[in-house]
Amino acid sequence: MSRVAGIDCGTNSIRLLVADIHPETGELVELDRRMTIVRLGQGVDRTGRLAPEALERTFAACREYAAVIKELGAEKLRFVATSASRDAENRDEFVSGVLDILGVEPEVITGDQEAEFSFTGATGELPAAERYLVVDIGGGSTEFVVGDRHVEAARSVDIGCVRLTERHVRSDPAAPGEIDAIRADIRAALDQAEETVPIRSAGTLVGLAGSVTTVAAIALGLKEYDSERIHHSRVPYEKVAEIVDLLLRSTHAERAAISVMHPGRVDVIVSGALVLLEIMERTGAREVVVSEHDILDGIALSVA
Repeated sequence: MSRVAGIDCGTNSIRLLVADIHPETGELVELDRRMTIVRLGQGVDRTGRLAPEALERTFAACREYAAVIKELGAEKLRFVATSASRDAENRDEFVSGVLDILGVEPEVITGDQEAEFSFTGATGELPAAERYLVVDIGGGSTEFVVGDRHVEAARSVDIGCVRLTERHVRSDPAAPGEIDAIRADIRAALDQAEETVPIRSAGTLVGLAGSVTTVAAIALGLKEYDSERIHHSRVPYEKVAEIVDLLLRSTHAERAAISVMHPGRVDVIVSGALVLLEIMERTGAREVVVSEHDILDGIALSVA
């Protein structure tokens, strides 16, 4: 067994996975998985820079993760950074801070690399005969990947729950015009994705990341977040549409009162859920298979 750690630092959250990887089968045995909302991408769409307070929140989480990695004795660590740090003018500050705390440089990967990791992590436990469309709805970007056991086509587009919310939402709840603007951005991005990825060709839609898992938790009627029940649950299109309608009509306080809603997701869940709904409408998917295994698992597997 090889004990490894993977860190995925996105626009909205930073996550750690420490796992043992079997050298022959590639089986992943999870030891610790945790997530912290740091909103690294705060204001990046508007300013082009990582905010000082966002950097400090991220570095605080890195210090916590460094202690966990040391305690569990992981031999290798890979730190992958995604959309917000790709876009920022001052990403060198981010890189040097992470290096000081964790001893490794964050790899600011391309959207295509992000898509590869997401697909590997999400489909590892699913039947090999299927053809999948994997969508990873992040804070700053969404990745689209089509394939069976191997990636056939992938594209990252700049729509994410944080980016869309910051760009368009000023009201509580969001005004009809704001929702229309979000939908227009999503549809334009779907057009862009379809230039290179045949998103309507897959038999199974697999949804990743917090917006999707939160919608699944609501659909399942959970009183508290339960990743085991959420993992590989199937949410029909009609249920997704019903939940989006509920979220669109809800105030910040009403969304915060939903028992499975992470506090850091309250203000951005409307945009994230709309991305999922628009994808289902564009592809004709009757349901989404929800995966708790995603880019983080792909990162860990790549280290072994």
